[in-house]
Amino acid sequence: MNLLESTVSNISNADESSAKAAKAREDSLTKPQGSLGLLEDLAVRIAAMRGTARPRLGPGAVFVMAGDHGVAAEGVSLFPSEVTAQMVANFVGGGAAINVLSRAAGARVVVTDVGVASDMPAAFGLYSKKIAHGTGNITHGPAMSREEARRSIEAGIEVFEAEYAKEAFFIAATGDMGIANTTPSAAIAAALTGLSARDIVGRGTGLDDAGVERKIAAVEKALATNKPDSHDGLDVLAKVGGFEIGAIAGTCLAAAARRMPVVIDGFISTAGALVALSLAPAARDYMIAAHASAERGHRAMLEKLGLHPILDLGLRLGEGTGAALAMPICVAACKILDEMATFTEAGVSEA
Repeated sequence: MNLLESTVSNISNADESSAKAAKAREDSLTKPQGSLGLLEDLAVRIAAMRGTARPRLGPGAVFVMAGDHGVAAEGVSLFPSEVTAQMVANFVGGGAAINVLSRAAGARVVVTDVGVASDMPAAFGLYSKKIAHGTGNITHGPAMSREEARRSIEAGIEVFEAEYAKEAFFIAATGDMGIANTTPSAAIAAALTGLSARDIVGRGTGLDDAGVERKIAAVEKALATNKPDSHDGLDVLAKVGGFEIGAIAGTCLAAAARRMPVVIDGFISTAGALVALSLAPAARDYMIAAHASAERGHRAMLEKLGLHPILDLGLRLGEGTGAALAMPICVAACKILDEMATFTEAGVSEA
């Protein structure tokens, strides 16, 4: 049994008895029932994940996966591929948006090179799990082999476990870096939701109308050329995906195997979550949607996952920025459930 198979075998559905106990406690707290809206639902979901009516979330970790894409040659991004490596260096140096927002959230940033086209110099805090120097151009053929797809997912699992062994964390989040990666993400989304490329493809880094049309054409050609099997997430990843998207799927699976909440960032991270869902449907129980991306098609992807986003701020940066913003809300939801007094405890008359 390989690492992917063993991880999937350790994933079970969230604990409904803990959810019921948490809901009963939530309804007895000193407030009108339902008055904290979706915060209450979030707390109950996390209780089910953790298997306790009063979950407590400590420090978190944001896993930023990086890789390049051959489809960048089709003019689907405003930025050149070398920006991927430059931004990875920025992440390691602590100067990117994800670093700032993670510090605000009290979470550490874990950066992994899964398939950056450049050879990254050894740096403190950078995991090197490079499978290849970028994927193939999906408009001409598959992004990677099936074996490479499995290895990319396992890279995400390995980094998660290595980081957990260093210092335990209690909530995970996903992030990405890869110039042109909204194109393979759109192809994955189209393959796994059944929607058309035109329904999914957005402006990415800020493409004009002509650029969006090029991108739609690239996704349509990738799907027609590779014919990914919508019932096989590994096949979809191999044919039209990306190394960092596979590693994000691995993060989702590793978190689910540890019964840990994982906050899914935006468009690219949600593509990885869709791959994870295809491989292990129960993994969905541990996923929390951070936000509704401004990228076209993201809401349809969240609907496929059955998740309601916490935030709607018009974000489209990626990196894990939306997830970092949502993490403290998850912590706050658990604190309400655990620390707020019940009517009986506070001696307050009920309705």
